Amino acid sequence: MMQEPDDYLRAVEATLFVAETPLTPAEIRLHVGEGGDLPVALATLADRYAGRGINLVERGGRWHFQTAPDLAHILRREKDETRKLSRAAMETLAIIAYHEPVSRAEIEAIRGVQVAKGTIDVLMEAGWVRPAGRREVPGRPLIYATTVEFLTHFGLGSRRDLPGLDDLRAAGLLDPVDLALEGLVGQSVVENDEEEA
Repeated sequence: MMQEPDDYLRAVEATLFVAETPLTPAEIRLHVGEGGDLPVALATLADRYAGRGINLVERGGRWHFQTAPDLAHILRREKDETRKLSRAAMETLAIIAYHEPVSRAEIEAIRGVQVAKGTIDVLMEAGWVRPAGRREVPGRPLIYATTVEFLTHFGLGSRRDLPGLDDLRAAGLLDPVDLALEGLVGQSVVENDEEEA
């Protein structure tokens, strides 16, 4: 005949199960109250979980559930390290996406500065840029294009789905200095027209 589990024991088990960090007995009591014998409950739970996939253990006066040591290798995950792209890498990626296939010299001409050696390498390691052959000009420079992974990562069906100037302006993503200069250029043309009239 199976015994009904003790409510206090179940409360201790639930508290430890959902705890984000190991808990001291005092912290456990804050959740479950003083209605039972906590040392006996902890010992009982430790016995029940011994030899199972997870164990209840006490380390440095704190209690927590952990994976059984002989199974830890099963649950080991490789953590994807997210790296933020530098401004130069983002500019280079945008140039490649909008102008592909494009050579390093063409990227530098558009950006107005040299492309650091590692910038394109970082984009290729991310899987967003690939070599797309060589330009048929003297020196035969390597040209670059975006990949399917680039489209997938940014939720694009094709390069035609890249935002245009009007979309970028509406989203407020254009540099305010560029917008101000654009306004001044437009204004000076209007003023010149008025002076001539």
